[in-house]
Parts: sequence; C-alpha cells; structure tokens
Amino acid sequence: MRAAAFTDLIGPEGVSVIERDDPEPGPTEALVDVEACAINRHDLWILEGDSAMVDADDLPFVTGLDVAGVVSETGGEVRGLEPGDRVVLCPNQTCGSCRFCREGPENMCERFSLFHGGLAETARVRADRLVPLPEGMDATTAAAIPTAYMTAYHMLRRAEVGPADLVFVPGATGGVGVAAIQLADVFGAETIGTSSSEAKLERVRELGLDHGIRSTDLEEIRDEVETIGAPDGVINHLGGEFTELGQSVMRRGGTMAICGRTAGGESTIDVTNLFLGHKCIVGSTMGTQDDLRRLVELAADSRLRPEIDRTYALADTDDAFAAMRDRESVGKLVVEP
Repeated sequence: MRAAAFTDLIGPEGVSVIERDDPEPGPTEALVDVEACAINRHDLWILEGDSAMVDADDLPFVTGLDVAGVVSETGGEVRGLEPGDRVVLCPNQTCGSCRFCREGPENMCERFSLFHGGLAETARVRADRLVPLPEGMDATTAAAIPTAYMTAYHMLRRAEVGPADLVFVPGATGGVGVAAIQLADVFGAETIGTSSSEAKLERVRELGLDHGIRSTDLEEIRDEVETIGAPDGVINHLGGEFTELGQSVMRRGGTMAICGRTAGGESTIDVTNLFLGHKCIVGSTMGTQDDLRRLVELAADSRLRPEIDRTYALADTDDAFAAMRDRESVGKLVVEP
C-alpha cells in the first residue's frame, strides 16, 4: 500500500509517498480502507521536529489521527463490526486500567496517547475505537470531526459554556478555533474571535462568529474585547501570551480552557487577578469517544457542518502541510488516499 510518510523532520519538504506492506489485523483490530484523513497542528509539530514523541530513529513515520473509511477486515475476536461498515476512528489511545479509564473521563488516562497511521491507503486500528457513520455522511466530513471538534467540544464543556454566554476564541480561523465558534453557536452562546485576516474572519462570520477582531496586537485585542463585554469563557488553543490576555478580559468567575501551545509553551498568570476574580484556568486534551459519537449525531442532524477548507490527494500531502504551516486555510485540511 501507499503511505505519505515523514522521511525527514524538516517541514513539508520532508513528506514522501512510500510503499509499505499491507497490514494484517490483530485479534482485536480492524483494517480500514482510508477514504479521508484530516491533518492537525499535532502532525505539523512532529514534521517540524518539534515533538518529543518522534525523532530520526522513528523515520519513516506515518502520522494521521483522523481516519474515516470502510472496514475491509477484522480480527478474530472482533464482534459487532463487519467488512463494508463505514466508520470514523476515535484517535484516543488509552491503557484501559487506570482510574480514569475505569471511572472517566478517558481522555485523562494516565498513559494517554494518540493513534498515528491514517495518511495511508489502509490503517490498522483498534476495532473498539471505531464509531459507525450514519447513512449519508461522507468520509471527508467525518474525518474533519475527531481531533478539532472533539477538542473544542470538550473545552466548551470544561468552561461550562451555555446559552447566552459570551465566549472569546483567540485565533478563530484554524481547526480548533473554527470548531469552537461553530459549536458555541450550537450551544446558543455569543462569540468573539480574532484573526490577522479580514477575509478569514468573514468566512468564520458565515459559520456563526458574532464579533470579529482583525488584529494580532494584544492591547488592541484587549480593548476591542472589553468594548464588547467580559467573556464568560475563553477557548485558548494558542497558549503563550494569549493566556494572560484571556485571563485579563474574562469576567469574574469565568473559566478559560487551554489545549495548545502554538503561540508558546509558557504563559504568565496574574495570581491576584485569579483569586480575587474567582477565575478558573483548566487544561484540556482531546475529548472522549462519547463526545465523538455526539458530534457525529450533530453533523448527521445538520446542526453541525464541519468546515473543510481543502482536500488533497495522498501524493499532495506535502502541499497540505505547507498550507497549514503558512496559515492559508480556514477550517480543516483533509487528505483523501
């Protein structure tokens, strides 16, 4: 089979299409003929050598978390899944034995990790991580959901966002940012989002953004947000200096959820503002398999339409990563092997 592999950790130029042996499923595994696989910032960090989990000794490395396609074969112990079933993968990899696997939520597993291997014609996956697709949902739409929308959904729940709340999403035009805007709209909340591009903001307004701020200057953003109102929740997938910004504009008793470090792996917190303002800052990673099932239902009911910027052939996977690196997109980039 063909796979788009990382053969050098130097950025998009390090992606090559290679031939690999066809996989065989283990007793509890399934093979999925991959029709679509979305890419994520997590993948780009690996490709740029900015991840502790992959180094030169692991090359060639095939990434790809968000797999959707058709089951082609199952292991001998798999039940309730048949060849021909259309599915999407929950990319969570958990130990199954720690207190969080037993009691939930599973994304707090003490040995939590993520599936990799979707940027190929066939993926070998844990059968119990596959979620069936409703009739009429195409694989490209399904592949856009797992990482970005599970992450945003879980963050909104951790921030206890509800109807009529005001939600601030700095960096509202990337995968998680767009997902947060769309899902906040589903929750009945009002949103503030930022971008350096007015054209991108206009696209996100069409997806439900209520207040767009075109700026990268933190003081200007702060002033604009304060003019609009004090957010009840902040969905921060950037980290870095946006943590201090989010904390300062957030209302008394508000909650900020953080899931990423695109703007930096370290942040400053105003401790006095934190305790006097009864504010809460929480970390959040991915979501749960039940979250994914709920999101698939929302998409099937047309309450959610995952935003897909562009699709690429497997041979053009390098172009997909270049577009992500250069911040050309709004929403998800999906490879269709």
